[in-house]
Amino acid sequence: MKVLVIGSGAREHAMVHALRRSSSVEEIYAAPGNPGIGQAADLLPISVDDLPALAEAASDLRIDLTVVGPELPLALGIGDDFARCGLRLFGPNQRAAELESSKVFAKEFCQRNGIPAPEAEVVGSRDEAVVAARRLGLPVVLKADGLAAGKGVLVVKDEDDLEQALTVFFEERRFGDAGDRVLVERFLVGEELSFMVISDGHTFVPLATSHDYKRALDGDRGPNTGGMGSHSPAVLPSGTGKEVVDRIIRPAIAAMEAEGRPYCGVLYAGLMLTEDGPQLLEFNCRLGDPEAQSILLRLEDDFGLVLRDAADGRLARKAFNWRREAVACVVLASRGYPGSIHRGDVIHGVEEALALPRVTVYHAGTALDNEGRLVTAGGRVLSVCGRGANLGEALTVAYEGVEKIHFEGMQYRTDIGVDSLALLGGA
Repeated sequence: MKVLVIGSGAREHAMVHALRRSSSVEEIYAAPGNPGIGQAADLLPISVDDLPALAEAASDLRIDLTVVGPELPLALGIGDDFARCGLRLFGPNQRAAELESSKVFAKEFCQRNGIPAPEAEVVGSRDEAVVAARRLGLPVVLKADGLAAGKGVLVVKDEDDLEQALTVFFEERRFGDAGDRVLVERFLVGEELSFMVISDGHTFVPLATSHDYKRALDGDRGPNTGGMGSHSPAVLPSGTGKEVVDRIIRPAIAAMEAEGRPYCGVLYAGLMLTEDGPQLLEFNCRLGDPEAQSILLRLEDDFGLVLRDAADGRLARKAFNWRREAVACVVLASRGYPGSIHRGDVIHGVEEALALPRVTVYHAGTALDNEGRLVTAGGRVLSVCGRGANLGEALTVAYEGVEKIHFEGMQYRTDIGVDSLALLGGA
């Protein structure tokens, strides 16, 4: 097959890496890609939101399968555009992608289909938000309705936090049109879990479990980010996976089909494991980042065939095959992330990290400058992954890779996986 991967982050680099290991895949193209992806795929200088140009390229190149990494083209309707052109694409159409593109739609979908999720109110003004927050009781979580690159969520612990959050949403309008409607949601206490499945619109197969870390600073402090690290598998109480499937995933896939929005693609459930069972925090319509970096390194199946079969509506399998090992991922971010970031800092040591056994480095916000040097070009710059027989070993390998890399202002969390290791007794 000829495969086109749309996107330019570490998730897409991990996807290209998995496709390169697939015997069914002969050629890989990426649009627009990044320097790391360019070492394994032919790059096309097309923006992810230029849907006509992407469809034209897929047609001209006789692409057999297009795989969408980020959420934006899905929300814009790339699935519908490609279908009209007779092009095979793995990813939901625009109506199905509303599970991610509208937090309000997703919340109302959960309410009408009995999917457990925290209580919330939809507000459109500062005054309405104050009333909702005080009715639900602090702490609460404020979420922009639309897409906000993983940053449209603010945790409000006290009155000072509430005042700052209201300013961000309704005066600064930091999230633009995505913040026209805001969910004020009850704050839940528990362990977070990322649970993803691949669906062909009717059936689904779970991916390996993973745990991600969204806060910028050690100890889960600081602002929310797109993700600062992950590991797979996650550490779960017995029976959790079955409970998630029975209470959340299966009802969601069935309800989407019943509502005339059959869901084909990756369905990501961001969950909180509470005393009352798993609660849905959010749906995403694509592989998580950085969860994908941890999960795909463990996949033994032919990734290309899996995605092709799902896109064709014939996902005829009950389970995937996984390496019996752990993978840990540490994200290296630019100075200033997740706020105003600095670009153009020269990156050193990637090759040295890659020379270490069981270390993989995925590019995200990188570019080549006029002198051909690798430089920072985004908030999250690199994902450094380590493989090991257990989580402790995988973390050691990953951080050994991190120590080889340096750029001005480089920041990363030093406690990825520490909470899970404690649950495992240090293993």
